[in-house]
Amino acid sequence: MRKSMIMIALVLAGVLLMCGCSQEEVQDNHTGAGQPGPAQTEQQEVEDMRIKSVFEEGKEIPSEYTCQGDDINPELTIEDVPEEAKSLVLIMDDPDAPSGTWDHWIVFNIPADTEKIGKDSVPAGAVQGKNSWEKNEYGGPCPPSGTHRYNLKLYALDTELDLDESADKKAVEDAMKGHVAAEAKLTGTYEKS
Repeated sequence: MRKSMIMIALVLAGVLLMCGCSQEEVQDNHTGAGQPGPAQTEQQEVEDMRIKSVFEEGKEIPSEYTCQGDDINPELTIEDVPEEAKSLVLIMDDPDAPSGTWDHWIVFNIPADTEKIGKDSVPAGAVQGKNSWEKNEYGGPCPPSGTHRYNLKLYALDTELDLDESADKKAVEDAMKGHVAAEAKLTGTYEKS
């Protein structure tokens, strides 16, 4: 009886030891020893470049920049653009719109050395594409109800886009494929009073 108890304990210990090794092997094979996983790589890319404005990440966008105010774009500051960048793309959209994501502002071929986009302005040489209102301009937050999120997404590209002002967000995103060197995002919120 004592011998069989010892045998069972040894077998269990061996099984536990093998399970521990297998988990480590699976983990090493999944992420690669010492290599960052895909999520970590994306996070590092986002940290390479920054976009800032008059509101902080996740905070309310001042009404001046909405349909209840002057409906003009806020000032934006751009930092840490990669040296190899040839142009920048800026897309502002609302993923909480009832009919699906609503595009508020599409700007491409922004000069790569742009450090600031002034309030109510577009950088010289940049092109404004068509937003969801079919207009080539900024359209501020104007949610029909509740609080919506507004994403300002900035992309550094290794090329300029061969598009004109008839391009919408899909055309811009399709043309950007394979050319994104870095990206950054700033999200603000707004609820109509």
